[in-house]
Amino acid sequence: MSQQVTQEQQISILIAGIGNIFLGDDGFGVEVAQRLLRRVDSAYPDSVRVVDFGIRGIELAYTLLDDYDLIILVDTLPCLGSPGTLHLLEIGATQKEQTQNLEEAQYVYLDGHSMDPVKVLSFAHTLGARPKRTLLVGCEAATSLNEESELDFQPGLSHEVAQAIDGAIQMIDCLVQEISC
Repeated sequence: MSQQVTQEQQISILIAGIGNIFLGDDGFGVEVAQRLLRRVDSAYPDSVRVVDFGIRGIELAYTLLDDYDLIILVDTLPCLGSPGTLHLLEIGATQKEQTQNLEEAQYVYLDGHSMDPVKVLSFAHTLGARPKRTLLVGCEAATSLNEESELDFQPGLSHEVAQAIDGAIQMIDCLVQEISC
């Protein structure tokens, strides 16, 4: 009986790797998710789900309806400092911002070939996803992420971003261990 209570009290966590593997460093989140999925020694509890969403924003939005307690997005950030620098950010909005985002979300266009996490979260809320704690494990890109460069086929991560993958995995492992205990 006590085992059932423990399982019921576990915090459900979604780790969502996002990005486009054909656009250089934008594939960072995908690579992190793939490495987490390939680990044989995964010590994550059953309440933790790792998914490589790639550019499938609509699928992520519908997955957010599954009522996770914590969402960990893994993605690339524009380079504002040193390429390969990792950041842990909490994504949250004030009540006014949430209301404005919901009003704007009805006009959101989700492109089938890219993913904008802010638009996906707004769309998910219009579908009925309840507000959750959302964290972003982000890595500053070495390659440009502007719209013009998105047209250029650039497979593979830069050296700096590839070197940051192990650190991102350690960060995620620490988050899961801290939160699920």
